[in-house]
Amino acid sequence: MVMLGNHPYVRWAIRVIESYVRDGIILEPDDDLPDELFKRRAGCFVTLHRLDGSLRGCIGTFLPTRENLALEIRDNAIASATKDPRFPPVSPEELDDIEVTVDILSEPEEVDDVSQLDPKKYGVIVEKGWRRGLLLPDIEGVETVERQLEIAKMKAGIYEDDFKIYRFTVERYH
Repeated sequence: MVMLGNHPYVRWAIRVIESYVRDGIILEPDDDLPDELFKRRAGCFVTLHRLDGSLRGCIGTFLPTRENLALEIRDNAIASATKDPRFPPVSPEELDDIEVTVDILSEPEEVDDVSQLDPKKYGVIVEKGWRRGLLLPDIEGVETVERQLEIAKMKAGIYEDDFKIYRFTVERYH
């Protein structure tokens, strides 16, 4: 896998993906990881891109589902590489042509007005009943709030104009 950065969150995601794709082994967090990964809980997304910049997988959680961030990153890294329904599972031959990004999400906060949104700064979650769609911030080609909401609504299957909107920030690691 291509290392575009040297952040420990990204290195951990890469180790996990390589181990799972090559050997079918789910790694357990070890002492090589920073303590903060064991002490912190947060939702996170792991995104895979091909070297040409095209998306190869993206799976995540908007709220923590595991007891620590190390496990949250691990599980989402494996899912991003193998369970994104838009793509076949990553093959061992592809590993050298994939870049990994890890986004750690803040807790979502409901917004009353779209003027509180900014697609470069905030990700969005749209919700109507049980349907929910999420779009991370600062996505290439998403320049307006209207476009950001349109994509999130499409992902959720929401076609009405009456829905809840939440915003969140991310710490993005390459």
